[in-house]
Amino acid sequence: MLTKFRTLASLYRQLGLRWLIFRFAYAFRIRLGLIRLQMPAWRWMDRPLRIWLKKDIPSDPESYGIWRKQNSPPFFFRGANQPPKNNPWNSQLAVNEAERILLGELKYFAHEFQSTGFPPDWHKDPFTGIKLDSTKHWSQLSDEGEVDIKFIWEASRFSMVYTLARAYAYDQDERYANAFWELVASWAASNPPNTGPNWMDGQEAALRLMAWTFGLYAFLDSPSTLPDHIAQLTTLIAAHARRIYSNTDFAIFTRGNHSISEALGLWMTGLLFPELKDAEKYLSFGRMSLEREALQQIFPDGSYSMYSLNYHRFVLQMIFYAIKLAELNGAPFSESLYRVSSMSVDYMAQLIDPQTGQMPVYGSNDGALVLPLNSCDFTDYRPVLQLGSILTKGRRLFESGAWDEDIYWLCGLKSLNAEVDMPKQINQSYANGGVYILHNVHSKAVIRCTDFQERPSHADQLHLDLWWRGNNIACDAGTYLYSGDGIWRNGLAHTSVHNTVVVDSKDQMKMVSRFTWVDWAQGKVLQHDEKKWRGQHNGYTHLSDPVTYKRTVFVLDDDRWLVLDHLNGNQPHHYSLHWLFCDAEFGVQELAAAHKVLLTYSDSELSESRVNIQMGILDGESRFSVVRADPKSTRGWRSKYYGQKEPAISAMLETDQTQAVFWTFFGLENDSVEVKDDVLLVTAERWRRQINVAE
Repeated sequence: MLTKFRTLASLYRQLGLRWLIFRFAYAFRIRLGLIRLQMPAWRWMDRPLRIWLKKDIPSDPESYGIWRKQNSPPFFFRGANQPPKNNPWNSQLAVNEAERILLGELKYFAHEFQSTGFPPDWHKDPFTGIKLDSTKHWSQLSDEGEVDIKFIWEASRFSMVYTLARAYAYDQDERYANAFWELVASWAASNPPNTGPNWMDGQEAALRLMAWTFGLYAFLDSPSTLPDHIAQLTTLIAAHARRIYSNTDFAIFTRGNHSISEALGLWMTGLLFPELKDAEKYLSFGRMSLEREALQQIFPDGSYSMYSLNYHRFVLQMIFYAIKLAELNGAPFSESLYRVSSMSVDYMAQLIDPQTGQMPVYGSNDGALVLPLNSCDFTDYRPVLQLGSILTKGRRLFESGAWDEDIYWLCGLKSLNAEVDMPKQINQSYANGGVYILHNVHSKAVIRCTDFQERPSHADQLHLDLWWRGNNIACDAGTYLYSGDGIWRNGLAHTSVHNTVVVDSKDQMKMVSRFTWVDWAQGKVLQHDEKKWRGQHNGYTHLSDPVTYKRTVFVLDDDRWLVLDHLNGNQPHHYSLHWLFCDAEFGVQELAAAHKVLLTYSDSELSESRVNIQMGILDGESRFSVVRADPKSTRGWRSKYYGQKEPAISAMLETDQTQAVFWTFFGLENDSVEVKDDVLLVTAERWRRQINVAE
């Protein structure tokens, strides 16, 4: 009881009374069946198209189909948007993927193809074979249980529509148009309104709206598109908008990306389907909500309030979609929305590796990719930054490449020839988002130190990513699964898998559910200049014997780095310094006696280099271990794609002391580190340096 009271007190302090009251009231409404009364289940035949349309709009399919083709508001394109012959991307890749869709394979989480059949079973997890009940009202179902609900929802996001549209634009194969309409009809037959798991979440409904609308415009003039198709799809869109609008408070009180996606869905429906009775209401409410939520969630420095780069990309894709669509319809959004969007582009342009498009994977990563309008890898952020730069600055960040396909689809052919202006990557401080960047000659460190203003995503204070010649040497573990079994239930959110120090095997803060932390660990930066960064967090000052933790990062010459960790308590504690390294492409060598790991990678010039990582402690005994892909724990794993994990190298140095000073050196194979009292003597090929490690 005392623990529950403390948890509630922490939630009250950090999220506020209104949030607590809403969450309790919403759970009460679910339990008593009040949600079912507010949004009852019904059959498609009970509410035909005429129920949704304004009085002066013809409602029989034949007449409505003609009306719709003649009165469709402006979109990014209409019909077969055939790309130019000499485009910088390979359109055949979209065709190849479309053929796999027709053969019954869908790409899950923008990465892995899975056999689902065509059309798929909309209520089945194809990885486990588990099916969810499709006969109950959505409020009677739970997203907890033996199946990760995201594996059910993924097919119903209709991401395959973008691939079918891209393939159709390339070769006008009517099989792709037919496939779109067959998928829509199959989904409608299997998912009566407000019934089954695919109606559980308003954000999922909004993402379907985006995909269906894209497909409608892509195939509107296709010979395969019949009036009945158009009438049915408009009915589906109207029902989805009603579902979103009826429960928007839940999205708003989640204080995250759900509110932005649902606002976009409503605004887009009101804008592109003015014939609906509620169009004006959706348009006004959606626009107001989209601007308000975007301005609240994107911090003043351009970082994002969910502390996740993938979720940041997620909302930016929706915002960019809305910005261009509003311009095309003569009703642009405010300058404030352009400003925060532009700042987000600037922020991410400092984090991205320009050669690969990759970013750190800190924070939650559920595999969401709203606009898969290219054939780049999921980990490549160049498409969203190229699009954002065109829309907010009028120029490209990168030279021509596969990442240009997005700007072609949304901004047209002229955008492909816009000038290129990539800002120089330099040391940066993003205090709102808790991200700090230090640069060396061919390497950079990205440090997490956050004064949380919104709900933390991971317990990752003082985590450090190290990038060296295009390789993410010291990396974040990612996410893997939200609802896995046992240790894999959002298991990579814990402190123990991050590149930081764990005290007494405890998280920096307390996890009370998959997505909720209490007693937030707060970070504070003590120093940040060209060659040195220093910060601390208070996550372990709540222990019965408080422990202070400070981390110092030194930028040494010639791409060498030194990290010091100072921990101070009044009684003995178990301290564990952990580092996670990406699995070396060419080999790993452990030198346990020297507390050293040698990793062999190819650098950006395709030559091999051996990275020397050495760990030590200033005083006292310690235990050093290296693990790769431990089958019984989360140690030695990373996940770049949702639902997939891959081996990584976990190095750990442990000690039991009252106070401890850890040091970690990153250099090349023949570099060395010696400890003399409170001094580290670092020797590289061309220099030697003494560093005093005392506080």
